[in-house]
Amino acid sequence: MLAFRVGWYLDVGDNETHRLMLRLGHAHGTLLSLLNIVFAASLTRLCLPTDSRVMASRCLAAATLLVPGGFILGGLITHGADPGLGIILLPAGAVLLLVGIFVVARHTGK
Repeated sequence: MLAFRVGWYLDVGDNETHRLMLRLGHAHGTLLSLLNIVFAASLTRLCLPTDSRVMASRCLAAATLLVPGGFILGGLITHGADPGLGIILLPAGAVLLLVGIFVVARHTGK
């Protein structure tokens, strides 16, 4: 859509909060997707117990949906300079991301 300069895709208005939230959602989604790829590629080298592996995988997958989803949903409907209610998903995703990283880090040195 960007290559064709479609108006409904490019004309998001002058609301800087809207544009910022969409950019943040895209950037965080990309980086968290790369983190999931690195996690999947390293599973053969890590000595994680099965339950820890499943928990870390689920936490990282949920964080990959919640963090960028919170930014994007928060940017769809903005209230002046404040994001919308969708931003509530962001702290839950951040906690799940930290739990997933902690589970992997706890068993990495063993």
